[in-house]
Amino acid sequence: MTLADEESGKETVYQVVGDVEADIKHNLIAVSSPMARALIGREVGDVVTVKAPGGDSEYEIVDVEYI
Repeated sequence: MTLADEESGKETVYQVVGDVEADIKHNLIAVSSPMARALIGREVGDVVTVKAPGGDSEYEIVDVEYI
């Protein structure tokens, strides 16, 4: 899934994986993470707010790929 940071415009590709496989250094986010929970049920073009310990961030969903 490709997300664009609403503040900076920077695009990043993330893959949602199981909790054990998660590794943010490799853009693998756990299905139980705040980001993954915010993305569930959303589609391309949606803007989501991710509530995380470091503060809220907004991202636009640019692309979704199923692997």
